[in-house]
Amino acid sequence: MNHRFVIVGVLAMLLAFVAPVAAPQMLVSSAAAQASGIVIEGNQRVENDTIVAYLQFDSASGYDADSGDASVKALFQTGLFTDVQIFRRGNQVVIKVEENPQINRVNFEGNSEIKDADLAKEVELRERMMFTRARVVSDVNRIISLYRRSGFYTVTVSPKIIRLPQNRVDLVFEINEGGETKVKNIEFVGNDNFSASDLRGVVGTQEARWWKFFARNDTYDPDRLEYDKELLRRYYLRNGFADVRVIGADAVLSPDGEYFNITYTIEEGPKYKIADVAVNVGDANLDPEDLKKAVRTGVGDVYDAGRVDATVERLTLAASRQGFVFAKVNPNIQRNEGDSTLNITYNIVEGTRTYIERIEIVGNSRTEDEVIRRELRLYEGDAFNRVLVDRARRRLTALDYFEKIEFVEEEGSAPDKVVLIVQVIEKSTGSINFSIGFSTVDYVVGSIALSERNFLGKGYDVKINTTASWYNQSIDASFTNPYMFGLPISGGIDVYATRTDYQEESSYDSRAIGFALRTGFRLDEYSTLRFTYGLSYREVDGINYASAAPAVIESEGKTLKSFLGSTYTWDNLDNPNRPSSGFRGQLVGEFAGIGGDVYFGSIEAHAWYFIPIYEEQVVLKLEGNAGYIHGFNGKTVPLQDRFYKGGDSFRGFANSGVGVFQGTNNGDTDAIGATTYAIGTVEMVFPLGLPPEWGIEGAVFSDFGTVFGSENKSVPAGGKDCDYQPIPYENACNVDESSKLRVSVGAGVVWQSPFGPLRFEAAWPLLKESFDETEWFRFSIGTRF
Repeated sequence: MNHRFVIVGVLAMLLAFVAPVAAPQMLVSSAAAQASGIVIEGNQRVENDTIVAYLQFDSASGYDADSGDASVKALFQTGLFTDVQIFRRGNQVVIKVEENPQINRVNFEGNSEIKDADLAKEVELRERMMFTRARVVSDVNRIISLYRRSGFYTVTVSPKIIRLPQNRVDLVFEINEGGETKVKNIEFVGNDNFSASDLRGVVGTQEARWWKFFARNDTYDPDRLEYDKELLRRYYLRNGFADVRVIGADAVLSPDGEYFNITYTIEEGPKYKIADVAVNVGDANLDPEDLKKAVRTGVGDVYDAGRVDATVERLTLAASRQGFVFAKVNPNIQRNEGDSTLNITYNIVEGTRTYIERIEIVGNSRTEDEVIRRELRLYEGDAFNRVLVDRARRRLTALDYFEKIEFVEEEGSAPDKVVLIVQVIEKSTGSINFSIGFSTVDYVVGSIALSERNFLGKGYDVKINTTASWYNQSIDASFTNPYMFGLPISGGIDVYATRTDYQEESSYDSRAIGFALRTGFRLDEYSTLRFTYGLSYREVDGINYASAAPAVIESEGKTLKSFLGSTYTWDNLDNPNRPSSGFRGQLVGEFAGIGGDVYFGSIEAHAWYFIPIYEEQVVLKLEGNAGYIHGFNGKTVPLQDRFYKGGDSFRGFANSGVGVFQGTNNGDTDAIGATTYAIGTVEMVFPLGLPPEWGIEGAVFSDFGTVFGSENKSVPAGGKDCDYQPIPYENACNVDESSKLRVSVGAGVVWQSPFGPLRFEAAWPLLKESFDETEWFRFSIGTRF
């Protein structure tokens, strides 16, 4: 018996020592609750401690009706439970919960107009989140809202729940998209000065019609209606109505839910003309005559808010160029009672002196910061200068990497400091371009070009061009680094191989393979200088002596051309890709004879001048091109290096269709190229009244000039190259050339397509020589300068 008491005593002592250590490990989740008389039931995934943390009482003794209600609300607000009950059971308080199921997967069914990925971005519920009915209802409304913004107002969304083991569910949104809810009628109230048809061309929303196959704005979108109100307001402000108010845009859904009728209500006010314009420089030491050139609002003009804004910007830049770096222009508009006129005074004052504290670049997910910063030429600590900002915007636009560029000024850490934020929206810099031309003799020439202007996001320009047709096969590749060794010096290489069939124009085939090395740098903000060295191996063959001109026969054989070239460019275009104002000029020189067996020198000049006739919508382009080439060291200029004009370079004439021709042995003629040319162009581009987002414009043009000069002479009948067969002409191999003026006129359509500027053009020669070859229609992709 004593032994039993001893054993029991030893066990009791061991338990006394072990219990304090083991208990926290075994009962940690419930000890506090049990000790305080709180019991938790029904939880599977949520820990007891989590539930206790939301209770508004500490123990069973502290529980009452108010604290119990508050605890129920707090637990419901967590979104973890679908049911919560708190009640007494004897001396204990029982917390009984029913957990919300966990979402295993979220799916969408029935959607075809909006992709799953886009719907998933819109809803809030995700995998592994707790399912709650409130969140499901919210997501249903979000999906419906997304569809309505896309014009589907009859859409219905039904959430379905698929129960899974372990209190999990699959959530499926079953979508019945219905049809697009179109806009049937657009009406205007209060439009006394403009017709409804005029204003329908201003707003972005369109009336649905069966023939508008590609329309995307003929569905109801409340956000677009708000933008339409702003478009209407701007339209009236540009046309003299300084007091216009667009009161509302009301959309009424038809009883059957099939379409909307939209009514815009406008309060036009009087139409103003400008009675007086003044520029007030105050005490500033500025040249008023230079400032007046920047004014775009004239006495007698109809008031145009857009021109006022443009004048403010131009005056700010003009004052900055005169050293008034912190200039601020405040337009003061005073209405003259009774005669619907107003006076505009542009007050130029010194704004707050500010310096750039920090430059931030936002939106460039692909382009490296350094590629953008090196074009800014602005640095932290510099004085904030709008002229430099404008130049930076122009340089970034010239990169053609970005769809949108904005400079935003934010307050810095002190009143005299600003944070300059460069906001960019990147666009695709890779492209596939093609061109195709149709001539009067029914042949087709096509090409494909692959390019990446921002390779690896470092600004490298990589191109591969291929041409494949009945007459021309070529491939060339180029690589350009605009900043070699971290310096503003460009460097690049070109490699090419070509085979061209000139049988149709000149009775020979040409082959060439070679390379060129390039480098260049800026001389100042507007001018650049570039140098090139090239080496190419060339061959002229495929000549039929019975039907070729003497100049072609003499050119048969192989040549090695080694040359140096230089190009000087001056450019202040407002937009290098789609200019509407400014000038670009180029002077190009080439010297061949540094080794090799080809000797000549050439010089060419090119100029483009753009004038905005009506804002940036109607633009007049004046273009001039001229060139001269001459052989030396007893050599004539090879056929491949002479000037051949026509096609894109002189519309209305075929490729090589205007210039110098020589008679052949069979009485035909071959184009043998000219040594001199001078061609001018006058072209106006204007909108066709189509939606701006289509990017389709019209163009009318006239090309005029002369192409002449030859180092080859006429060969009379019976000469060494004209005695293969009887010739019915006295001078069968006569050289036909004329310095007389040629003139063509034409019209076309320009589409800013995803592939680049696409042009359909028809041209007719008004003045030509009898030996010129014409072409009335051409289709091409690319910008004409």
